[in-house]
Amino acid sequence: MMEINEIREYLPHRYPFLLVDRVTDLDLDGKCVRAYKNVSVNEPFFNGHFPEHPIMPGVLIIEAMAQAAGILGFKMMDVKPADGTLYYFVGSDKLRFRQPVVPGDQLILEAKFLSSKRSIWKFECKATVDGKEVCSAEIICAERKL
Repeated sequence: MMEINEIREYLPHRYPFLLVDRVTDLDLDGKCVRAYKNVSVNEPFFNGHFPEHPIMPGVLIIEAMAQAAGILGFKMMDVKPADGTLYYFVGSDKLRFRQPVVPGDQLILEAKFLSSKRSIWKFECKATVDGKEVCSAEIICAERKL
């Protein structure tokens, strides 16, 4: 549904912090998105986390889920960062990690809109690998005009 060039229109992040490779499903009526991140051993964070047993840092899994949620939010509002709107990650609730993410995994990211109140957006997110949930959280973002 969205390849990297279009994703870059909706996310202000760039290498090495752009963590969504492709959006495979975007349902604006159902207010949900499905995307993925291919996890490569060449990622810069694997040099230090951990050299002999590489594991994707949990904070980056959370960030990847937040980026998928950000794409959904931008699409729902029909705006882009270039229009002067950004989403800032401001918190999470119900965060759980269930298993490590390692090089060679394809991290499937899902986000579903829960609510929006006074420019604070909440999304139910989960990340899976091979059909097994690796992380879940409610992601909270603040919409800000630049």
